[in-house]
Amino acid sequence: MSSVDDRRDVREGYRNGGATRSLNDSLEGEIQAFLIDEDQLYTYDDLTKVNPVTPATVLKCLQVRYSMKVFYTHAGCTLVALNPFQPIPDLYSLDVMKEYHYAHQPQEFKPHIFIVAEEAYRNVRGQLEPVNQSLVVSGESGAGKTWTSRCLMKYYATVASVSVVKSQDTVERIERRVLDSNPVMEAFGNACTLRNNNSSRFGKYIQLQLDRCQLLVGASVQTYLLEKTRVACQTANERNFHIFYQASEQSLLTYMNSDVFSFFPSLCCCNTLQILAGILQLGNVSFSSSADESQPCHLDRAAELLCVPAEELQTCLRVRTLKAGKQSVLKPCSQAECSVRRDCLAKVIYAQLFEWLVTFINNSICADKSTWCNFIGVLDVYGFECFQTNNLEQLCINYANEKLQQHFVAHYLRAQQEEYVSEGLQWSFVKYQDNQSCLDLLEGSPISVFSLLNEESRLNRASDAKTFRVRLEKELCDNANISWDKFSKVPHFTVAHYAGKVGYQIEGMAEKNKDPVPPELISLLQKSNNQLLHQIFKDNETESQIKKGPGKTTVVSKFKNSLETLMKILHFTTPHYTRCIKPNPECKPLTFKKEEVIIQLEACGIVETIHISAAGFPIRKKILSHCAFTIQCCWLRYQRGRRHTHRQSATLIQAAVRSWLVRNRVRRWNRAAGVIQSTWRKWRLLLKSLAEAELDDAKDLVEEDTPALTPVIRERGSVQLSTIPEPVTVQGWPMGLALASAPSMTVSLTATGFQKMMSVIASLNLPSRRGEYQVKTNQYTEELASIRAQPKGSVKLHCQRSPLLYADRQPDLKSDVTGFNEILLEKTL
Repeated sequence: MSSVDDRRDVREGYRNGGATRSLNDSLEGEIQAFLIDEDQLYTYDDLTKVNPVTPATVLKCLQVRYSMKVFYTHAGCTLVALNPFQPIPDLYSLDVMKEYHYAHQPQEFKPHIFIVAEEAYRNVRGQLEPVNQSLVVSGESGAGKTWTSRCLMKYYATVASVSVVKSQDTVERIERRVLDSNPVMEAFGNACTLRNNNSSRFGKYIQLQLDRCQLLVGASVQTYLLEKTRVACQTANERNFHIFYQASEQSLLTYMNSDVFSFFPSLCCCNTLQILAGILQLGNVSFSSSADESQPCHLDRAAELLCVPAEELQTCLRVRTLKAGKQSVLKPCSQAECSVRRDCLAKVIYAQLFEWLVTFINNSICADKSTWCNFIGVLDVYGFECFQTNNLEQLCINYANEKLQQHFVAHYLRAQQEEYVSEGLQWSFVKYQDNQSCLDLLEGSPISVFSLLNEESRLNRASDAKTFRVRLEKELCDNANISWDKFSKVPHFTVAHYAGKVGYQIEGMAEKNKDPVPPELISLLQKSNNQLLHQIFKDNETESQIKKGPGKTTVVSKFKNSLETLMKILHFTTPHYTRCIKPNPECKPLTFKKEEVIIQLEACGIVETIHISAAGFPIRKKILSHCAFTIQCCWLRYQRGRRHTHRQSATLIQAAVRSWLVRNRVRRWNRAAGVIQSTWRKWRLLLKSLAEAELDDAKDLVEEDTPALTPVIRERGSVQLSTIPEPVTVQGWPMGLALASAPSMTVSLTATGFQKMMSVIASLNLPSRRGEYQVKTNQYTEELASIRAQPKGSVKLHCQRSPLLYADRQPDLKSDVTGFNEILLEKTL
């Protein structure tokens, strides 16, 4: 361990400017010795082979590999991708995909984005927890994140679509829809900026949905924070979204016609083109000063394309509606306010059109939840941005990058070192930049930049930049990650991000956070005769937000909530990191500028990652001792493979045991069910045979005619005495009881309850309430032997067929009521 400690001391001496001259001399000597051997540097597929690990040695290795047109390099758990800024067709061909997919050990091949893709795919097939995977593609604007995401989607659409279960047409349809959605979203969501010709002005997380056979069956897209302000205003030398420059209908249809984007209806294409043209025409609308309102503002063409009345459109743009209690007050707008309302209209139309497009794509490519069980997510978000003028958009973008950097730090830099300690290695933690203090500044509770900004935005007044700056300085003065230039004439604040310091202009930030949309504009668009425009604003959420008043949702709070949802998804998946590096700010092919690259390497923590990965085992290798390094790598690979094999074996054994237990349990259930069914059938047959035996004389019984009752008796339910010598049939409950206990009595019953009571009295030999007469049968002592028995005397008992529900009940020996009387009593009561 002494050699490892010496190496660590050398690193710390380098970082701190050199504690002693001997350490500095030793380090410089190692660096010079390493850098001299440039002929071999391009062979370093993994930066953990670099010795010593310093920003200078790592930078030199990447530079040499880039000059040899080698654009991918491993850095421990991370893949470093350098943007060549030119097409490299052979690098992403179908043959290359198959080569990596069918390789026994893809890690032994040259570094490639397909290695990351294949590792994630094999993790899904191996069902190792967590099964779902996330491919996090990060880097600043222009580093190649969008292209990398395309390659990943193409790879999975190729290797995960070969199916013998599904028809080839179905497979091709799924692949085509997943891939064809990408250029459409880029056309509507990407733009040319100062730093990137195809910059994503929104974030997206694409879930590629896989079934139980790990075949691609669908996808879904989740988007974040579209930069809709670009519709109305662009920085000098920047452009609007790509879709506006595909001016002709023919060029637009190359993305959305039935040949390329078959699931996009032609009617929607036409309506979309018309809406886009209407947005462009809104940009040509100009307003005169409020003193000269008679001058036209030339919005007839815009109103025609948006399919709304020109007069109403002009009124909505030039007149503001104020609410005073239950009354509405109309107030003319100034020239500046009219321009703001015009821009607001253009932005809200484009934003809603983009959301509708995302929803339409998801409905077309998303599989039913019952058909897929796992997913591989591809995260492509905006890179870290620092322009000459930065506002709310850049603050949100850089906040998202801070959250992703924290996820990387927590998942690898911290977790990997804790794993080394748990395995018993004598380990002292490698220092790395933890950005938690910056996140506390932006999103912390109870006081943070976002909380103060939301409070400022919810005030029912115009925001003052200077006042807001003073409050920020007062409330956040204790946080070292924020600073102010007191001599600057423009109010702003500077945040020390993990990737560098960025100054944010306060002017207009609160208004952008409010994102106000006049309700009269929404009402106008809801009346549009354009079918698509009417549809996307029919159930518009903006209107409900307007009615909320001061407590309405702000841009920052909405973005923060969606980002928190994304981080929860990433937390429950296995992440794979790809760091895209931009070799030069001019985006020139095969041009490597050290100053540009070294800043990105330090910002994303590549050097610390290499430190931790390379020092995982206490083995110090000389520059000449390649054999020792090879042994180390083989041992690492062996240990990793053995752990992987053990996990797989344990998983298979557990699955087999669980399957055996379930099968045994099901067999026992089936046998028990068979016994129950057989016993129940036998019991039913026994009851049926007993009933048949007791009812064997049913055909001999003839139903007697019941004498008609007078209406008075039927109504009152009374008892009538007569001298009829013959027994009279009484309709009783529940089995037609024939009763005549005395020749001189006829019982006439009408009410059901009374019939029931008399039947019980007759069966149980109970005296009457007043004692005037008694109902007594000759079965009082003999009881009833059979339901169909015809006893001697004056009682006849007529009964319908009975299921004998109580035939298995034993009489209570302690009770005076036994036999059929007990059964009837229990049945009746």
